[in-house]
This record gives sequence, C-alpha cells and structure tokens, in this order.
Amino acid sequence: MLPCLLILGFIAMLGSSEAGQVQLSQSPVTQPGTPATGPLLINLQDALARAKANNQQFQTANISAQLAHEDRVQAKAGLLPSLNYFNQFIYTQPNGTPSGVFVANDGVHVYNSQGLVHGDIYAPGKWADFQRIIAAEAVARAKADIAARGLVVTVVQGFYGLLAAQHKDANAQQSLREAQQFFDITQKQERGGEVARSDVLKAQIQLEQRQRDAQDAQLAAEKNRIGLAVLIFADYQKDYSVVDDLEGKANLPAFTEIQDLAAKNSPDIRAAQAAVRQERYGVSMARSAFLPSLTFDYFYGIDANQFAVNNRNHQQNLGSVAQAQLNIPVWTWGANRSKLRAAELHLQQAKVDLSFTQRQLLANLDAFYREAEVASSQLPSLAHSRDLAADSVKLTVLRYQAGEATVLEVVDAQATLAQARNAHDDGLVRYRVALAELQTLTGNF
Repeated sequence: MLPCLLILGFIAMLGSSEAGQVQLSQSPVTQPGTPATGPLLINLQDALARAKANNQQFQTANISAQLAHEDRVQAKAGLLPSLNYFNQFIYTQPNGTPSGVFVANDGVHVYNSQGLVHGDIYAPGKWADFQRIIAAEAVARAKADIAARGLVVTVVQGFYGLLAAQHKDANAQQSLREAQQFFDITQKQERGGEVARSDVLKAQIQLEQRQRDAQDAQLAAEKNRIGLAVLIFADYQKDYSVVDDLEGKANLPAFTEIQDLAAKNSPDIRAAQAAVRQERYGVSMARSAFLPSLTFDYFYGIDANQFAVNNRNHQQNLGSVAQAQLNIPVWTWGANRSKLRAAELHLQQAKVDLSFTQRQLLANLDAFYREAEVASSQLPSLAHSRDLAADSVKLTVLRYQAGEATVLEVVDAQATLAQARNAHDDGLVRYRVALAELQTLTGNF
C-alpha cells in the first residue's frame, strides 16, 4: 500500500511541475494597469528609472559631474577676496637681550592676533583657470548625459529582448503542441493503414526537436530576465514581470525633425564643444604665465610683545598694515613657452574631436533612421508571412489527412511557421531598438 501511495504522490508532483512550466512559458500578455498581485510589474519607464538608480557607470558619471560642479564653486571662491583671523603666540628663550636667544625675533613673548584680507587685483591665470573649470563642468555633465542615454539603449535592448524571448517561448510551446497534434494524427493514420511507419517516425523526430526547442526558448527567456534584472535591480533574483508593449504603436518621426532635435540635444556634440572651450581657456591660462600678477593683503590686529591694546608705555598695539605684491615673470628656461605650445596642441586635438563627433552624429542619424525605417516597413510583411505560414500548416495537415500531401510537406510547413513567428518578433525588437537609438540622439528619453 505504501509504495502505491508514494508512486501516486510522485505522479501528482510531476503533474504540478509540468503545469508550472506551461504556466511560465505561456504566461498571458500583461497589459498596463493590471493589479500587481504577484511579481512586481514594471514598464519601460520604470525599468529606465530603476537602472539609473542602480547602474554603476551612470552613477560614476553623475558623481563626476557633481565633483566638477564643486571644482567650479571652489575656483570661483578663489577669485574673490578672502578673510581669515590669525592668532599666534611665540615664546623665545631669554638671554638678557630684548630679542632673546633668536635675534630675528621681536621679543621673548610675541602675540599675533590679526584679521587678514587677501585678494587678487590682477590675476589673468586664475580667471582663465576659472573659465576652464566651467567648461570642464559642462564636459562632465554632457558625459553624464551620454552615460544616461547609453544606459537607455542597453535597457531598451534588455527590456524588449526579454519580451521577444517570452514571445519566442510561447511560440515554441505552440509549435510543440502542433507537433504533438501531428504526431497523434500520424499514429491514427498508421493504425488505419493509411500511412507508413516512416511517417510516424518523422513526426516523432520533429516532436522531439520541438521539445528541445521549447526547453531552449524557456532557458533563453530566463537568461534575458536575469540580464535585465542585473541592470534594473540591486538584487538580480527579484521576482518581476514586464508590461508587454512590443506590438504597441510607436511612430517614426520625419528625418528633418530628427536632425533638428539631434543638433540641439546631442550630448556628444555638447561634450565636444565644451572640450574645445576648455582647451581654449587652457591656452589663455598658459599665456597668462607671461603676464604680471598683482595681489594685495590688509592686516588689522595685534603684533606685539604684550597681548593688549596698549603697551606698558601706553602706546597703541592695535593697528593695521597693507601691502601689495607685483609678480613679473622674467625667465623660466622656456617652460612657459612649452606649456603654451602644449595647450595649443590640446586645443587642436579638441577641434579634431569635435569635427569627428559632428560627422559621426550625422552618420549615426542616417544609419539609425534607415534601420528604423526598414524595420518599420517590414513589420506588415513579417506579420503577413506569419499568417500565411499558419494557413499553410492548416491546409497542409488537411491535405495530409486526405492523402494528398507527404509528411515532409507538413514538417516543412510547421518549421516555416515557427521561423515566421520568431522572425516577426525579431522584427518588432529591431524596430524598437532602432527607434530607441534615434530617441537617445534626439533627447526624447
């Protein structure tokens, strides 16, 4: 009795496992607005937001932009007058003289308590460095934008790649059912003496191949799910599902509109232009080394042998002093000229990079637009081919049952239908990804 119960329990467990597998591979298409009773439901915009919050490269680029902003704040502060309050006590070993052991000192006890105002009256090098840092901040922000848009393309590829893998998984399950049905037909035909044993064997070979295809499709869907989870979650084992908008409406704008938006919003162009500005101010900074600089300092407080407003002779200790420094560069053994030439070479390289970036942008616009245009134009044809292939399978099976078609014709028709289904899904992903590439260039994401 006990062995029978164990066998029945094992069969029930297998049945529940198979049911779970079918439910995984044939999960219904999830529509927006469906209440999240189980796994977390996310759409493309949710995936993009989560990826920005968890992606290491994007976070690094964003932190670099924030650091560049702090550099700008510090450089701006360096151009403005500063105020410091200086306090000091100096003790010198006495030796019977007013100065003590160290003759350079002003006395045995020296008290300094002064407010110091320092400013640059004329410092072209600092001003050029400030402008260069402003351009560097623009470069860092543009690079952060580039990282964000690159992340968008990666997430779009992963998002729609997962949807395509799920569709192909469902296609594989459908092909498996069709192969099973045809295998059943051949067995019935064989029992009726209408077909040879070879037809059953051919149908069985196809059935086993479809079973392997279904396993591979299910594995591919799971790998794509994990790949997207790595991008958008801190824990890649997060249980989630995605909104299926693969066949949703997505119009392709006119090429002139794409060009105008890309010219205004391209982060690559902004980064290259900011790099040119940065190197121009680098040249100005190098040239400023040939110019004089003028600074001033104003001190107010006490520098005396007693920490008091008046000394023992009732003379005032509290007072002020002002000084100015004029620095004139005379001879540096050619170092300043070498720095200027290096800065000019950096500027030349930045201009070359800008020219290349502009050409690359136009080339990418043209290529991505053509890709999206062709992919969009092929979608109706792919859908029509899929429908024709489905009709062909139905008709060929009917002809086979009537004895007018061979088993090879049925197998070939079913294989064509499987390819047509997958080709349609690949076409949808191709169009979505090409459209995302264009949208990242135009700043629509």
